[in-house]
Amino acid sequence: MPIKSDGHTASSVTDTTRHVVQEFLAARMAGDVERLVALFADDVDWLLAENPAVPWIRPRSTGTECAAQFTELAEHTVAEDARASVDTFLVDGTDAVLTGHLSGTVRATGKSFAGPFALRLSVEEGRITRHHLYENSVSIAEACTPS
Repeated sequence: MPIKSDGHTASSVTDTTRHVVQEFLAARMAGDVERLVALFADDVDWLLAENPAVPWIRPRSTGTECAAQFTELAEHTVAEDARASVDTFLVDGTDAVLTGHLSGTVRATGKSFAGPFALRLSVEEGRITRHHLYENSVSIAEACTPS
């Protein structure tokens, strides 16, 4: 097993990344914002295409701001209609990529959205330093726009 310059094996780095991402998913499903804040690094490379029609999508850069996105999402969508499934979970060193499908209903309009997603996370020193989410932003924007 190759030893990295920091003394960790590649396997232990991958195991740490997998564990942190699993903790992230569990905290996300439980709506545990305090745990999410702890999992995010102080500074996060956050990427989610800006979408003025969607109130919970905006630039973020701190762990607290990133964790707040999940609270804002819950405020604007119907919890009973929220669905997310992960089809693929790949981990290589400090990077993880998840793909799957998500759907929900916007509370203010009653309209639904759905589509595939890809999420790229990076974990360094046990905390999430990158959160890049690619999703069907057109469907979400349409669901947020009143008829």
